[in-house]
Amino acid sequence: MKIALDVDGVLADVITAWLDYSNSIRPKIVKHQITNWEFWKDFEIDPFDFYAELSLCWKNWMFIPKTEPELSSVTKSLSDVGQIDIVTARERSTDNFVKSWLEHHNIFYDNYVSVIDGPMKADLDYDIFIDDSPLNAEKFLKNNKKMILYSQPWNEHIQDNKIHRILNLSEAIEKIKSI
Repeated sequence: MKIALDVDGVLADVITAWLDYSNSIRPKIVKHQITNWEFWKDFEIDPFDFYAELSLCWKNWMFIPKTEPELSSVTKSLSDVGQIDIVTARERSTDNFVKSWLEHHNIFYDNYVSVIDGPMKADLDYDIFIDDSPLNAEKFLKNNKKMILYSQPWNEHIQDNKIHRILNLSEAIEKIKSI
């Protein structure tokens, strides 16, 4: 089994690092206020600024927290179920920072795959995708791909019986076995 595992929002809590940065230059935003994927529109933040700031956060990768404490052992356990590839959408200039973050946190994976745009992931040949993006979820469904949605405030509105939702990555192991 080939499993595509997302980074931002699933392994790395990059939005927390971005909030720290944003809150130092703008009115305060807290994570639970980010209830949609393009939340920057709600706060009148230019999308180019947002993505540039995310890239800046990755340049300071050592300050990006994990989404949960036991990711190293959980990703190792996932590898017992199948091939784990990191499949991420990002600016290419941040790939080395992300790889450093993964190595620093002992995240187990077989291959690193970077695409330009998140929904492009659905065109890749994987048996199951673990992701947090509602845009990617829609494209996975459209392409009849199996998906596990890592719960985040920005994807709570996604309700589809073809999507398996998890609250933590360890739940993915049993979900994959049952799919």
